[in-house]
Amino acid sequence: MPVRRIHLVALVLWFGASPFLGGSGQSAEPDAEAQKTALAVETLTRLQSTDLSTNPKLKEAVFRVLERTRGTPNFVKLVRHFQIPNQETGLLEVVLAQPVAESAEAMRLLLAGDVAPLQQALTGTNLSVVLKVVETLGNAGEKQANPLLLAIVTDAKKDAAVRRQAVRSLVKTADGAREVLRLAKDDQLALDLRFTAGNALSLVRWEEIKQEAATVLPPAQGQNAVPLPPLDKLLAMKGDPHNGARIFTNTIPGCSACHVVHGQGTELGPNLSEVGTKLGKDALYEAILEPSAGISFGFEAFNVTLKSGDEYYGLIASESADELTLKAVGGITTRIKKSDITSRQQSKVSLMPTGLQVGLTTQELVDLIEYLASLKKP
Repeated sequence: MPVRRIHLVALVLWFGASPFLGGSGQSAEPDAEAQKTALAVETLTRLQSTDLSTNPKLKEAVFRVLERTRGTPNFVKLVRHFQIPNQETGLLEVVLAQPVAESAEAMRLLLAGDVAPLQQALTGTNLSVVLKVVETLGNAGEKQANPLLLAIVTDAKKDAAVRRQAVRSLVKTADGAREVLRLAKDDQLALDLRFTAGNALSLVRWEEIKQEAATVLPPAQGQNAVPLPPLDKLLAMKGDPHNGARIFTNTIPGCSACHVVHGQGTELGPNLSEVGTKLGKDALYEAILEPSAGISFGFEAFNVTLKSGDEYYGLIASESADELTLKAVGGITTRIKKSDITSRQQSKVSLMPTGLQVGLTTQELVDLIEYLASLKKP
């Protein structure tokens, strides 16, 4: 009898006797079960025959092991080896259960089949799940993912963090990077995505795309109009939090004129006493270099026009039936009678001005971020 046939017969006989896979007797220990599953997968994937339609015993063996490997890389191994169709739900389980770096192959198989379960996951309400799926779409490196990612990038109703991750995932392929660049060139890329897009495109391996992106989405400038390093290099630099604390209270960049830290400063923007717990360094850089990219809920600025033609700009500090109170930079408040207002529109631009970093050296900016990152919940 051929060796391949012996392996298959032994495997089927083992299934019948194994309590782990439906036989009689006592259940095996978890470690023993895992070892048996790994052995079964190894045995099956060594078989040269992958046509399950002509071999009922092989099909039975494969599907028994397949059920036991749900959510694991071995599930992907079996689906790929035997080219098993209609396994999108199980492949998605692998994407969600495994680390992002280990689920790219499951995503590739998903993209090659029915993408309906994938689309459903992308429209879910669990933010961490959606973010993981979007990130894995990028890691798959398949251009079939581009339409799904592009739809997220251009949907202003999507969560901002999801849209930013979609940009980072989209530029993983040359076609996707060109799409992001096209949106930027046509002024169709949302303001809150330009910083992310510029940084992501500065790291792509396609030199012509990188060079054009540097013109369309130039890097932020620091002191003396010197371009700042890309975000990945800024994140690799070491900062001095003590010097950063001093910079925070300086007139330039004037952080304490709008923010409070441990009771000191002006209460206009968000309290930053525990900002290091809420935001990573990458998000802190983005908040300073592109303030409008992520306006905190409740801190949206408004443009208010009066019948007199006067215009005011600031946060709504309070509102009654008859009066509106605006608070501007420096904590300056203005009370306005509602009967005098002709229009009130929420601005897409943050009250926090852009260009705060131009008065700082690169190292001073790094020190400031190091200080902010150190402000954590006790």
